[in-house]
Amino acid sequence: MDRSIDQRRKGFLSRISDQALKWLMVTPALAILLFFVIFPLLWSLGLSFYSYSVMYTPPGVPPTFIGLQNFERIFQDVNIYQSFQRTAYFVALAVGIEFFAGFAIAELLNTQFSGRRVVVTLLLIPMMTAPAVIGIFFEYMYSPTYGIVPYFLSLLGIKDFNWMTTEWIIPAVASMDAWMWTPFMMLIILAGLQAVPRYLYEAAEIDRASLWMRFRYITLPTISPILAIALLFRTMDALKLFDLVFPVTAGGPAAATQFLSVRLYLEVFEYFKTGYGSAFSYIFLVIIIVLSNVYVRVLTRRPLAMAPVEEAVQEV
Repeated sequence: MDRSIDQRRKGFLSRISDQALKWLMVTPALAILLFFVIFPLLWSLGLSFYSYSVMYTPPGVPPTFIGLQNFERIFQDVNIYQSFQRTAYFVALAVGIEFFAGFAIAELLNTQFSGRRVVVTLLLIPMMTAPAVIGIFFEYMYSPTYGIVPYFLSLLGIKDFNWMTTEWIIPAVASMDAWMWTPFMMLIILAGLQAVPRYLYEAAEIDRASLWMRFRYITLPTISPILAIALLFRTMDALKLFDLVFPVTAGGPAAATQFLSVRLYLEVFEYFKTGYGSAFSYIFLVIIIVLSNVYVRVLTRRPLAMAPVEEAVQEV
């Protein structure tokens, strides 16, 4: 009986061409992708041209077509413009801290020493922690009543520090994000540093090139594609920051942490402006695509040519 079943299976498979078999294997994944990704994407694109609220539009009443009015309102909305400014400030601050701190730590770890693997593993722990937990953890650390940060600042003569003010809230959130994602930046840069051929540094040492010349003409040009990838990943992730900040501040105080992702959440799920929020999400998507293309252009550009070590020595 088992032999007859195997024969029927072989007969069925023999009648299917290789091309049909490929489509048979891929079709379930394509169906899931179409249902959960493509259809909602196209549906939200259509809703962006309508005045519609999933909560306040009566059942059976069709949405009202308004063309590009949602997009016009977004560009005229002062709150959206301020969200753009806050997001740009946060991304520049957080990604900048993560990049330079990650680069410095990667340089320190780019040498062999006892316990190096243990140190790298410990440094990766913040990246594995849930963002909401990190936000609540820092909320306790920054608490003006019993937080450790105001306590140490008081020892330096800085009294009554309160991070929940409009002046300090974005740097505080940037420090949370930097604590969590600096290890990610460090890990990528460290991988790039370890891929630099050692003979280049040996030749530079023979020609008595300084540390700065080695960094400028060997390290930086060689790992520049890795740096672009690291900045691309972190910038895209920082632009859509939500789970780290919303459970702690909910967009406050005084809307100081209403970044683009938080503002989009409020428009759709708090104010129930479904059509308006759909248009906003597509503008957000265009911003991310444009920035991604900028990074990709930098990444795919012809790599910087490394000057000969002799030329670098002559410039010293």
